[in-house]
Amino acid sequence: MRNISFLKQNGVNVEKSLEIFGDIETYNDTIGEFLISIEDKLSKLASYKDSKDMTNYAIFVHSLKSDARNFGFEELEQVALEQEMKSKANDTYYIIENFAKLVQAVSKTKNIVKAYMNDVDKLGTEKIVSNDGLYTTKTILVVDDSNIIRNFVKRIFSADYAVGTAEDGAQAIDIIAKNKDNNNICAILLDLNMPKVDGFKVLDYMQDNNLFDKIPVSIISGDSSKETIDKAFTYKIVDMLGKPFNNDDVKRVVEKTILYQNMK
Repeated sequence: MRNISFLKQNGVNVEKSLEIFGDIETYNDTIGEFLISIEDKLSKLASYKDSKDMTNYAIFVHSLKSDARNFGFEELEQVALEQEMKSKANDTYYIIENFAKLVQAVSKTKNIVKAYMNDVDKLGTEKIVSNDGLYTTKTILVVDDSNIIRNFVKRIFSADYAVGTAEDGAQAIDIIAKNKDNNNICAILLDLNMPKVDGFKVLDYMQDNNLFDKIPVSIISGDSSKETIDKAFTYKIVDMLGKPFNNDDVKRVVEKTILYQNMK
């Protein structure tokens, strides 16, 4: 189908989304990954709900909210925001009682995406696999639990750089450790709010091993609170970019981060 008017008729804020993606071609290339991503996140959220793990529930529903906002699905964004606030308040009862509302919003969004794409079998199904080996060429490492963000950055820079990925802090630390004796990680874009091992643990590892001068790091985060920003800048990071961001924002920050290494 690929008809923008169809999206608008179904309440999708396409104009807002294109401020991030830049053009409809990039939006179309990425929306299949969004469909895969929301299915995966909903499965994880169901598991965290059942185990009453509100810490990880909040992290994944925040990620779902961000993805919905990026693609203009404002109804899903609002439902996810409500769930995020309640899970951060450790309101397990609310999450259990209202989980069906989130499932319904996800289902509605999926149906819109499938109708828009018209052929589900042709959706992009590339999976991002973190490279846990040694890098042999100049590489930008993107550390984010959202495959959409990882692929978004990869598309921007793949013509000029290799782009490595990690979906949590543990994978990032493993990759950094294996490459800390070479100069092939030319920049790290690091999310702070991730499950398992968060971005601050990665920053701690970098600091403990005196790596900031050798491997420059910039932060990409949806948390723009003063507390988080102040804490991030206690480390020797290059810059901090808030989500949502667009192509130009990412290019500016990455180029600034790479320049920092080249000046050393």
